[in-house]
Amino acid sequence: MGKKYPAIDGQHRAFIERQHLFFVATATADSRINLSPKGLDSFRVLGPNRVLWLNLTGSGNETAAHQVHDDRMTIMFCAFEGDPKILRLYGHARMILPSDLQWHELYAHFDPQPGARQMFDMSVDLVHTSCGFGVPLFAYQGQRTMLPRWAEKKGEDGIRRYWREKNTISLDGAQIPIADD
Repeated sequence: MGKKYPAIDGQHRAFIERQHLFFVATATADSRINLSPKGLDSFRVLGPNRVLWLNLTGSGNETAAHQVHDDRMTIMFCAFEGDPKILRLYGHARMILPSDLQWHELYAHFDPQPGARQMFDMSVDLVHTSCGFGVPLFAYQGQRTMLPRWAEKKGEDGIRRYWREKNTISLDGAQIPIADD
């Protein structure tokens, strides 16, 4: 049976910090639901009701498109090793672009990443845990290095061109804000 909590407690935080992968779900009232896996040490717990995650350049940018119209967000962590557990964070997020005043202050929570395109600062209003008995066991081998290498090779100007060419229209045709100093 699942349990509900009003905030992230110490055990929740320790569980989150042990995970190498998390999933982000967003949607608008009339869009497709987007569910994206995330890794590369891009998640931080800032407090009992606040988390921050760094979004790197990718082939799509659906989360950003949805955030313009609906700030709801769900983040899910699963234990693929050890005791079974699923932990979901429900709340509302705001997008922070590299051109925003708060970018440098919040980006300092992360090691610099090539291709960092936005962060999402989420206010958590519900933490929900469940058993995870059906989640398979997987052995963690390490983070993939292809995305950071690709972004480094493109360089800052190449990344900005890529954003303009590939990250400005959602799957449903919505305009996506990008950082373009």
